[in-house]
Parts: sequence; C-alpha cells; structure tokens
Amino acid sequence: MSWMKGDLLSKSRRLVGGLAMREPVWLKAMEIVLPEDSYVRRFARKHPEAKLVDPIKASAFIPDPARVYGCRVLELTKNGISEDDAISVANMEYLAERKEMKKAYKRLKELAVLQDKTPPPKPYLSSKTEMQIQEKKPPTDPPSVRRLVNQLKQQKEVLLQAKPGGNANQDHWIDE
Repeated sequence: MSWMKGDLLSKSRRLVGGLAMREPVWLKAMEIVLPEDSYVRRFARKHPEAKLVDPIKASAFIPDPARVYGCRVLELTKNGISEDDAISVANMEYLAERKEMKKAYKRLKELAVLQDKTPPPKPYLSSKTEMQIQEKKPPTDPPSVRRLVNQLKQQKEVLLQAKPGGNANQDHWIDE
C-alpha cells in the first residue's frame, strides 16, 4: 500500500502544473491527428456560423459540415485536382447545400401556413441557442419526493412528541 493518497496521474499533473517537477513522457497524451484536420480548421475560420460539433462526435453517423468539407477536399486532391481548386469546389458545394436546405425549410414553413399548422422548428439552431439549451437549470425534485420528505418529517415529529424524557435529541430512527 502506498503512503500517497489519490492516483498517480492527478498528483503528477498537479506537480507539473505547479512547476515542482518536469513533465514526464508518459504524461503527454498522444494527440489524434486526422488528415482532414487542417481543412476542418480552415472551414471553421471561413464559416464561423457553421455548426461545430464536439470531437467526440467525429465518428458519428452524420458527420458535421466541417468534416464533410475536409473529406471532400481530400477526395478531390486524391483525384488529381490542385488543392486550391479542391477547396473552392468543396466550398461551392457546401454553400449550394446550405442554400438548398434554407429553401426546403422556407417551403415547409409556407406549407404549414397554408395548412393552418404551426411552422416546424428550425433544423439548425444557432450556436448561442444551443448553448442556452445546454445551460438550462436541471428540474427540481418532483412533488412526490417532496411529499415523501414531508411525511418523514411529520413521522419524526410524532415520534419525538410520543417519547417520554429528555432524550429527544438522541433520536437515531433514520440512519443516513
């Protein structure tokens, strides 16, 4: 058994952060670098309004637009097109796809108005709205839990009143 509390990784990170020791080789995490990463960064700089997804979702079934853009540029360069031309073609394809999606959503809204229905929600929320959704407060306890807590309090009060003597403060009927 070790005299040190906690795990070695967190201790080492704290010591390295406080400049008490040099960073060991094993502490440096290997960074996963995909071939399209440079194009993904360019896409993010060029289109900041595009929805950027967490790196965890990089292997999702529906990749984010930046990954699609990067893969398309790589595909075009492998087919023999110069890098500048491939970037411009992939950019034009992205803008055309975005334009089509906007037209489709506009048409859906028009159809909903004609049918006297509520229009569908926007398929792609702004990043600000998504962050607000994620930051919503968690719901409070449901009323049934509150009711149970109140019942337990009432039962405890009844037990305290029923006990004779002065040992009311030494009541251990609930072991928590």
